[in-house]
Amino acid sequence: MKKIVMYTTPWCRDCKAAKKFLAEREVAYEEIDIEQNPAAAEIVMKLNNGMRKVPTLDVEGTMVSGDGFDAARFEKDLRDAGGM
Repeated sequence: MKKIVMYTTPWCRDCKAAKKFLAEREVAYEEIDIEQNPAAAEIVMKLNNGMRKVPTLDVEGTMVSGDGFDAARFEKDLRDAGGM
């Protein structure tokens, strides 16, 4: 399985849903709060065409968005990226 880095904010409902989804499936990830880390916010904006969309997951170079969280789509996107 590939390494997952998830960019989040503390107030984000979709971030909470994505974290719960991963925890229930025992999928390891590194979480980075973009409000505490301006460099990470820049990465998120680069990955999302200038938008600060969270959660944004980087699966070893493949971007997966949890924005507008949908469990089935999220799982498929993660599997396609090699994160599950």
